Amino acid sequence: MNPRKLLRIARWEVAKNAGGLDRRTVAITVVMIVLFAAVSPLIAAGGVGLEDGIYRVGVDEDSQYYGVAQTDPTFEIVAGADERDLQTGEVELLIDDRTIRVADSRKGSAAYSEFRESVQRYNNQQLAGEANQTAAFPVEVTVEFREQSDPSGTDDQTDDGTTTDGGDGGSDGSGGADDGSTDGGTSDGSDGSGDGGAGDGGTDDGSTDGGATDGSGDGGTAGGSVGSAAPTLGQDQLSGSPADISPPFPFQSLVLAFVFVIPLNFLIQAYGSTMLSERLNRRGELILVSPVSRLDIIGGKTLPYFLGAMAVEGVIAVSLFYIAQGGLGGAISLFAVMPIVLLFLSATFLGAMFARSFKELTFITVTITVVLTSYAFVPAIFTESGAVALISPLTLVVRELQGEALTLSAVVFSTLPPLLTAGLFFGLGSGLYREEDLFDQRSLPGKVLDALAVPISRPRHVGIMTVVLIPFVFVSQLLAIALLFAVQQVSVQLATVLILVVVAVVEEFAKSLHIYAAHTHNRFERTMRVAVVLGIASGVGFFVGEKIALLAQLVGLQEVATAEAGLSGGIAQGPILIVFLLAPLLLHVVTATISAVGAKGTRRSYLAAVVVAIGVHLAYNLTVVSAVA
Repeated sequence: MNPRKLLRIARWEVAKNAGGLDRRTVAITVVMIVLFAAVSPLIAAGGVGLEDGIYRVGVDEDSQYYGVAQTDPTFEIVAGADERDLQTGEVELLIDDRTIRVADSRKGSAAYSEFRESVQRYNNQQLAGEANQTAAFPVEVTVEFREQSDPSGTDDQTDDGTTTDGGDGGSDGSGGADDGSTDGGTSDGSDGSGDGGAGDGGTDDGSTDGGATDGSGDGGTAGGSVGSAAPTLGQDQLSGSPADISPPFPFQSLVLAFVFVIPLNFLIQAYGSTMLSERLNRRGELILVSPVSRLDIIGGKTLPYFLGAMAVEGVIAVSLFYIAQGGLGGAISLFAVMPIVLLFLSATFLGAMFARSFKELTFITVTITVVLTSYAFVPAIFTESGAVALISPLTLVVRELQGEALTLSAVVFSTLPPLLTAGLFFGLGSGLYREEDLFDQRSLPGKVLDALAVPISRPRHVGIMTVVLIPFVFVSQLLAIALLFAVQQVSVQLATVLILVVVAVVEEFAKSLHIYAAHTHNRFERTMRVAVVLGIASGVGFFVGEKIALLAQLVGLQEVATAEAGLSGGIAQGPILIVFLLAPLLLHVVTATISAVGAKGTRRSYLAAVVVAIGVHLAYNLTVVSAVA
């Protein structure tokens, strides 16, 4: 690859596309950038308040409940409201002195329930300012988010409860400071809100127990929001009273996945279009006959989109890190996102080599978007669930923003498989970047077979090609493990069987599809002897290449039941030679040979042979799992 020629082609690519942009395209691009810039701070802060002003309450400024309604954005204060407004639905709550009247509607009941919780939060906010915190909050629970160590995947956090003696106060919060937190009472002078009763004309007591155990977490030594769904970015623990603790929901992990991935969905549309446009009406023929290599052309056309994607992702990563940690950083996040960028670009490039029209390209890019977004999105849901989360590189982003330490093994495990898969896709696509394939209107399956058959001319090339396909197999299995992780919580047996089915199907096609492609291009004689030789070469190649699954042991992924079944490589208990060599090697050679025998015939015979090979593989794996269990 010549750097000078590569940069020149990249400059041509930028100039050509920049000249084709109209004002509408530029305006849409600017709007999207502004939207992402606006969304990023909201994500780091923990989300958007969708319920702001949803309930209306009539309360006077001299009421002890005025501060509650004023500090809670869920409520909108309506000045001068009276009984008529309550009857007509202009307000959901009407507060007169110590009496709370509720509108006779479902919304009124919901508003009353929400107001009770607001009183709790307000009381705890006031108690958080008390000098004697031990008396104000006799019981405190701290939740620390740690790596999962339980193979079942259920122990996601550690509760560290600490009880201090607050005078006469106990775990029920009835004693301690005179905070006026019991029903019907009023708060002390520093509180100003209390829990006043509803009065004779009310509909029940006007608030809930405002004791320390019923707060929402705004009090306590931490002063943070424990009752929220998840800690904000930069937090690694939550503190508060026992009633505040709720299971965390990975809001940031979910939204961050989309923040980093959505820009790539727009990028690949432009990238795929420019690659396909070179194939239509033979527009790319001139550059093919120029004194540059295919790698120079592909690299030059890809470089501007890669740099543009990394620039956008860099701005997002640096901005989020500054919001979360209050300083400059985000280098690890940017490095973690790079494999995803390359994976999107490489898959789109390969899809553009397959597509015959923009309609087909649209279908391919949508498929790429769904699959790769799932790969980046689904594992990130389990950010607090140990090794499963590390399947997605975005987990590294979340952990850096939360200030967690990252090990080299975790970084390698998250980034290496997608990097290798991206290299595989670019390699297969470059094999089609030649005149006989670039301008040929063959069907998509035909193009797939062309891409697989191009590098094969001798039996040993079959084994090498099998090794080359291993990263794709590994990434597919990791995605299946992430998707089935939730199923494992319901039924380990069902999840294990499903992952074994996925493993058998993916591996058998990976070991045989290029053999069938080579036969369709008449690279080998269609004899039984040649089929056996090709099957042995593919089986041995897969046995050697599948050792990439050992990466899973770097982060302890084998402790998860589905991962242990899917990535074990068919290893059972027994003597070391049989366990690690003979049994898996024999399995791969036998199944690959079965498929190779079918591949020398028609497509129907090949598919039938693959089904048989999948059945043998699945039966072996089920036997191994049963023996180990």
